[in-house]
Parts: sequence; structure tokens; C-alpha cells
Amino acid sequence: MSDLIIKLAMLVVFFGIMIAIGLSCRHHANNVAGFVLGGRSVGPWLTAFAYGTSYFSAVVFVGYAGQFGWKYGIAATWAGIGNAILGSLLAWAVLGRRTRVMTQHLNSATMPQFFEARFASRGMKLAASAIIFVFLIPYTASLYNGLSRLFGMAFHIDYAVCVIVMAVLTGVYVIAGGYMATAINDFVQGIVMIVGICAVIGAVLNSQGGFLAALDGLAKVSDPATSTTPGVFASFFGPDPVGLLGVVLLTSLGTWGLPQMVQKFYAIRSEKAIDKGMIISTLFAFIVAGGCYFLGGFGRLFSTPELVAANGYDSIIPTMLEGLSSFLIAVVVILVLSASMSTLSSLVLASSSTLTLDFIKDTLAKDMKEKQQVLTMRLLIVVFIAISVVLALVQYSSSVTFIAQLMGVSWGALAGAFLAPFLYGLYWKRTTKAACVVCFVFSTVVMLANIFVGSAFPAILQSPINAGAFCMLAGLVIVPVVSLLTRPPETAHVEQVFSCYERTVVVKVKESIGDQT
Repeated sequence: MSDLIIKLAMLVVFFGIMIAIGLSCRHHANNVAGFVLGGRSVGPWLTAFAYGTSYFSAVVFVGYAGQFGWKYGIAATWAGIGNAILGSLLAWAVLGRRTRVMTQHLNSATMPQFFEARFASRGMKLAASAIIFVFLIPYTASLYNGLSRLFGMAFHIDYAVCVIVMAVLTGVYVIAGGYMATAINDFVQGIVMIVGICAVIGAVLNSQGGFLAALDGLAKVSDPATSTTPGVFASFFGPDPVGLLGVVLLTSLGTWGLPQMVQKFYAIRSEKAIDKGMIISTLFAFIVAGGCYFLGGFGRLFSTPELVAANGYDSIIPTMLEGLSSFLIAVVVILVLSASMSTLSSLVLASSSTLTLDFIKDTLAKDMKEKQQVLTMRLLIVVFIAISVVLALVQYSSSVTFIAQLMGVSWGALAGAFLAPFLYGLYWKRTTKAACVVCFVFSTVVMLANIFVGSAFPAILQSPINAGAFCMLAGLVIVPVVSLLTRPPETAHVEQVFSCYERTVVVKVKESIGDQT
């Protein structure tokens, strides 16, 4: 009984802090710029943690860490390293400054608005809005999946209750305080994630006699169905380096094209803050993502192929944690809640702002005033959260597999459709609208086909992970090739768009007497 009281007390304190922060940020959310971007005045620490916590959710900690740790052993840590270098460091270095400068210059608050202003195409904005709406909702629902087994193990509380409570509390602070409340809560949740993952790794390895003993035990594990090479699960690249590369690319490079990730660069205070934010975000990813995949790599010491076949990959991490103390289990639950709530808040804010600003405002209610826009976004947050809860509960309580498949495809479809158009749009004046539209259509069609006729794909592309990575890489080729084959964009418009990078700065110069001849 005392163990349960400790767990519940920690949860109550955690939720109380989240709600208090949301209510205290109400004054930042009185207009569209404040509600969606925090007035573009968010500092590097908050932005870096908002980026990192939106990146890593329960899907990573419970789902991906368990699944890829089981498949690749300790080599799964490369996915976390890739997340830190490709998904954080290079994303900030390549996209951060140019995104911040150009989006302010074009007065765009969402990715579809950017596409409209950059390519002078309202149709692109509507197409991007539709893709985001279709694929962010199931991605949002997937966040709840990692909570079911952990809450069942820790509290023996019904999954539906857990999902509804989490959704309601997240909705309250996002609706109340908008982006600023999300960013501050992300910072708090990020601290919990860092402390939690370090504590859990230490406890799990200690239960196996320490790191070297655990690594030695992993080297002795054999699974002929995966590989006949001795010690392969404790090796540098694991049993399937090609498959691991696909995981690294999709989970790392994918962030470059996800609207809820890129939007963090819109809101940062200044160009100078980007350099500091880049370092903070990279270190955060090394600890959290690297720690999650590293932990998952030892999953075969705690489970068996028979148990995994019966209960799925999502059972691996909870099985590893069952022997922890009540206090550490409570820490893990709050860790996963933090990861899920931070990502959930980012997704619903991106979804509601996109639908309001990019579709309703310009199509159904062209004269919508600013207060009405903010109210509409708040109402849509409720709608999006409700839909995601229903999807999560339907999937959990039935044998419907379509939803689960669509969740797996969401990341690949969004990143495949947007990464190349957004990247080339920031850097290359010759990028054409037609090339971006082709990329939109290609990635969306390929990923949807992966759901319905995946068996017809080549073996390496039947996995949604590999298909998504393929779409992202293909887009990087499609956009420049189609751009060179199609009519160049209007010179005057392109020069105006890129003028934000080419401003002339005039300074006073004083000559010294010694310079006179």
C-alpha cells in the first residue's frame, strides 16, 4: 500500500506542476503569434528541450528501444547516436538559422504557410495541410501505446483511464498557455527524462552484475532465426547493418521534415540563440535517445523469443523493469509520461494551428479575426486529442491492425513529403513548385501503398521504416531533378524571398591620420 501511495504522490506532484505552468502562461497566448510561436521569443534552453522532448516519446522508449534492441542488440545504440548527430546537431546547423530568418521574413507560422509564401502557391499550402492532418492524427494516437503495459505493471489501472487522464491534462496546459506553456513544460519533462533514463540504465545493468557482466551475457545469447554468428548481439554493428542503417536514417533524418519539429526553429529568440540551442539539443539526444536504445540492446537478457512472439516487442522494456524498486518504477512511469505528453502537446499544437491558419482561415472563414483564430485552435486541440484517444482505445481493445500500420507509416510519409521541399526551399533559388508537388505525391502514395500492398514491395522496402527512409532519400533526388526539368520560378519573387539572407549592412568607417599619404 505504501508503494502505491509513493507512486500516486509522485504522479500528483508531476501533474500539478504541468497544470500550474500552463495556467501561468496564459498571458503569452492571447494572439496567434503568442499561441503558436510564443511570440518568437523563446530562449535556447527551452527551444532545445522542446525540440528534444518532441523528438522522443513513449514510442521510442517502449516501442523502438524494445524492438530494435531485440533485433540488433547493443548495436541499436547507433540509432541513438544517429538521432543526436543527424537528427539534432546537423538539423540545427543546417536548418536552424535559415528557417528562423526566412519564416520571419515570409511571416509564416506553420510549414504549409511557408510553402505558400516560398513558392507563391495556395494549392501547396492546402496539400501540405491535408498531408499533416491525415498523418499526424494516427501518429498522435501511437503515443499512448507505450503507456499501457507500464501503467498496468505499476498501478494495475485500466489503460483507458490512463489514456484519458493523460490526454485531458495535456490538453489543459496546451489550451491555456499555448506554445510557451508547452516549451516550459517540455523543459521540466526533459529534466525528468534525463534523470530517469540514467537511473534506469544503472539499475538494470546492476541487476545483471554490471555493464561488463551484462555485455558478456549478451554475447552468449544465440538466436538462429536472426543470425548464426556467435556473439552477434554484443557486436559493433549487430546482425543486420543494412536494416540498422534504415532505422538510423528514418529516425534521424526524418526530423528535418516533420512540421512539429521544424516549427521549433520558427519560435527561437534570435540567430545567436541557435548555436547554444544546437549544443544543448545534441547533448540531450545523446543522453536520452542513446540511453533508450542502449537499454533496449540488453532486452534478450530479460525475455525470450517465445515471450516476444506471444506479447510483442512492446513487452520487452516493461519486462526489464519489473524487478526495479517501487520508487524507480514510479520514475520510469513519469519518464514515459513526460516523453509522451511533451510530444503529444507538440503534435496537437501543430495540427490545430495548421488546420486553423492554413485551411479554415483562408478557405471557410476568410475574415476570421485573431481572437477567433486562437479560439478555433483551442477547440481543435480538444478535437484532435479526442480523436487520438478514440483511435488508441479502438486499437487497444480490438484486432484492428490498420490503425497500427498507419501509425508506423506516418513518420515516413510526413518526412518523405516535406524534407526535400523544405530543405531545398531554404537554400536553392531554382527549386520549383512542380518538383515539391511531385515529392508530396510520391512519398504519400508510396507510404500508403506500403500499408495496402506492402507485400508487393521489394523485400527490403516492405518494412515501413525502410520505405520511409527510401522516400526521404528519393525526395532529395526528385526535387532537384524535376526542378531542372521544369520552368524556373519567377525571378522577382525568388529574389524577394531570399533577400532576407542578403541584406546590406552599412557601417561608419573612420580613417586614422596615419592612413593619409
